[in-house]
This record gives sequence, C-alpha cells and structure tokens, in this order.
Amino acid sequence: MKTQQPPAPAGHHNLILEDRGKLTLTGVTDVDCFDERIINLFTSLGELTIKGRNLHINDVSVESGDMTITGDIWLLQYGDKDRHGPLSLLGKLFR
Repeated sequence: MKTQQPPAPAGHHNLILEDRGKLTLTGVTDVDCFDERIINLFTSLGELTIKGRNLHINDVSVESGDMTITGDIWLLQYGDKDRHGPLSLLGKLFR
C-alpha cells in the first residue's frame, strides 16, 4: 500500500541555492523591484531580499509562483513574515 503525502500547507515556500549561482524559489507572490544587484520580492510567507552581482530572473511561472534567479548571490534576507506588499504589475500577473 502506497502512503500519500499530505498536501502542502497554505503559504508553501521553498528555496534551493546551488553553488551561490542559481536560486530556485517556490511560493513567489509578487516582485517589488529588481536590478542586477538586488531583487525584492514577496513570498507566501513574507518578504525576501536577494543581493548579489549580475542577478537575472530567468524563469517565472505565474501560475505556480516558481522562479529561477542566476548570478553571484551574496545575501538572502527574510523580512516581516506578515508583510506581503502592494501588488505591482508583475505581482498582479501572479494572481
């Protein structure tokens, strides 16, 4: 008999950092601002700031909230868990 895993809880968010050069995120709800040195975004569990050099958002799935970022990643910093921010144009696409 195969055991089923429980469904992911509301507010599901994961990140995988590979060799400080590729970051895979789930649960992204909005992107506040971004350039090649900083990306400010919101996840289902609050805000997240990514700092580095030559940062690029490569893949974005509006339906699932998945995102891939490449570059020289120096910092991943979580902010207020309850702050989900105003919806930007890109954030409205994630809805």
